[in-house]
Amino acid sequence: MASKFTRGKFGPLVGAIDQGTSSTRFLIFASKTAELITYHQIPVKSVYPYEGWVEQDPKHIFNTVEQCIKKVVTNLERLEIDPSDIKAVGVSNQRETTIVWDKYTGEPLYNAIVWLDNRTEETVERLTAKTSNKNKEYLKGKCGLPLSTYFSAVKLRWLFEHVPEVTQAVQEGRCLFGTMDSWIIWNLTGGKNGGIHVTDVTNASRTMLMNIENLSWDPELCSFLQIPDSILPEIRSSSEVYGTIAVGSLEGVPISGALGDQSAAMLGQMCFDFGKAKNTYGTGSFLLYNTGKQIVWSQHGLLTTIAYKLGPNKPTYYALEGSVAVAGACVTWLRNNLGILNSNGDIEKLAQTVSETSGMFFVPAFSGLYAPYWQSDARGIMIGLTHFTTRAHIARATLEAVCFQTKEIIDAMNMDCGSPLKQLQVDGGMTENNLLMQIQADLLGIPVVRSCMPETTALGAAMAAGVADGVNVWSLEPEDLSAIATDIFYPTVVEEEREERYQRWKEAVKRSMGWASVEIKTNGFRNRLLGSLPGGLYCFTSFALLLLANHLKGTR
Repeated sequence: MASKFTRGKFGPLVGAIDQGTSSTRFLIFASKTAELITYHQIPVKSVYPYEGWVEQDPKHIFNTVEQCIKKVVTNLERLEIDPSDIKAVGVSNQRETTIVWDKYTGEPLYNAIVWLDNRTEETVERLTAKTSNKNKEYLKGKCGLPLSTYFSAVKLRWLFEHVPEVTQAVQEGRCLFGTMDSWIIWNLTGGKNGGIHVTDVTNASRTMLMNIENLSWDPELCSFLQIPDSILPEIRSSSEVYGTIAVGSLEGVPISGALGDQSAAMLGQMCFDFGKAKNTYGTGSFLLYNTGKQIVWSQHGLLTTIAYKLGPNKPTYYALEGSVAVAGACVTWLRNNLGILNSNGDIEKLAQTVSETSGMFFVPAFSGLYAPYWQSDARGIMIGLTHFTTRAHIARATLEAVCFQTKEIIDAMNMDCGSPLKQLQVDGGMTENNLLMQIQADLLGIPVVRSCMPETTALGAAMAAGVADGVNVWSLEPEDLSAIATDIFYPTVVEEEREERYQRWKEAVKRSMGWASVEIKTNGFRNRLLGSLPGGLYCFTSFALLLLANHLKGTR
């Protein structure tokens, strides 16, 4: 009986799991043309137990991965495309998000602590105090990263100190740690029944535990942060066969690519050469500058990180990175918290109703400031408000905030590399906003180049999977790479105006710093007290302290 499916209709196919902060997607690409064939997307829920805390349910996230894969296979069948044409799957993931689980039961030992969570401020302060001269860059010469709430190791440290179930699992040899890539790959390859516990170099480089030169877990880093190496995944390259999918409709298909989302976007943007840079505008904003095989140590507040390593025996490519905690998240905040938008997409139309912000600035330092400041005590401010200020001015100031933060990072990169960036390649959901792109070009004074292929992150993961030895269905030779159409936004303002606005922005940023140190003391007392409690009293005491805080507010 003839098959109802058409074999080879688009040539070999490669799947990409794109697990982000706000959603999970599974996409299918044709390896010969980089054409997107079909995809499915499911939103991911975050929970906010306390101010500054951001968590996700690891089981919910893996469930969304499974659902997306199942739906996409159904889509292929409806298109009369044989799912057996899928030759490999790659994984792209939100980085730094920290998961610990029991290797025997497969159950998470705590919710995933998301990358932008800042509950570890006191942990960072304590670690910094251990260093000579209280230096937050004490570890940077080994891992490329400053001591910050951002990275996985301090989240792990917090879990060891505050969650007895985690401590007990470590003592009993049951605990596994991973970023989102490790959790997904472990579950897809069998989970408690033989799952592969691995991570790739790009994700490992965001933990503060990997030596960025020899690409191994570093004994001195692990010792300083008091992390046992027994819980850590094996570090592998970004492109090799890690294992095969053990269950479901893609059983037997190799998982052969893994990159943190920003490195995946760099591949998808074809930023293979020294001096190429891309910026991804998502929940946060992340700008990577390819420094080739050379490690560049930033002197201006940037991170030294791994761009990619496309095979165990292939060279390692490095990057400078500037990370902004809040980009698209501040648009969501306008919608959910202030109610001035019905949907995130409304911001462009609203902001276009005014030609400028009338002197107001918005610094969305909800979780402190990342690059180039690394100020965890900063908090969001709106400054320059008058009776004339409207929600349209606030909307436009929000878009400008995203662009000003990007400019600060590019200024730092230009100083570190000594070669001014000539154009900026961009991707991510926010780039659909034409006004945002024009403001970005105006504030940078260089062209902004937007890819017409919106799925560059997933494309990068698919490329890494398809090029892996043993798969070999994707070519990265220049003559074989598909040209991707672009839109280009050119600057339209004069240098004098650009510089004046920029200096005003920098003044607003200065005024956002140090605010957390004068917050209401009940919050600090609550966190310190909760941090010292055994797990059984945690919820009860938290509730009691909340009632006390509300009573104190009422007596003022």
